[in-house]
Amino acid sequence: MKTLYIARHAKSSWDYHGIDDHQRPLLEKGKKRTRYVVNYLQEKNVQIDLIMSSHAVRALNTAKIIAHGIGYPEDKIVISKNIYHGYADSLNNYFYDLSDGVNSLMLVGHNPTFTYFANQFLDKKIDNLPTSGIVCIEFKTDKWEDVFSSDRKTKFIISPKILKDKLSGS
Repeated sequence: MKTLYIARHAKSSWDYHGIDDHQRPLLEKGKKRTRYVVNYLQEKNVQIDLIMSSHAVRALNTAKIIAHGIGYPEDKIVISKNIYHGYADSLNNYFYDLSDGVNSLMLVGHNPTFTYFANQFLDKKIDNLPTSGIVCIEFKTDKWEDVFSSDRKTKFIISPKILKDKLSGS
């Protein structure tokens, strides 16, 4: 089995004029909402073999919050500029270079790319992967290069709002 986690970065600030887009920091609200998602991952005892993140500050800081929460070493996060600049199709290339010894992979990045990327694996498409949202897909294969042709199952789609609604009984 291979498991893919597609995580969108937390809510970031647009208040800093004059800085490049990839330098935008997270809002405190975004950090707090990501911790809700981390709590869910902890409850599900999620173990991730490899986290790859966009180099953008907001994505990398989100990856670090998640890593810390699930006990993944922050210094083992692989940073990729290709996630920031990539398209959904270009993200597929990661599967061909990934060691089959890695059973679970989390990619942390940006919309609209991550919504398109997730939808290629989802039977029920989503309109938007919200900030701090995560899509988890399990593939019935032992080889990453076979994920496109293997049977798969959506394990969960979570976001801070979904988790909040579940807690309140909505």
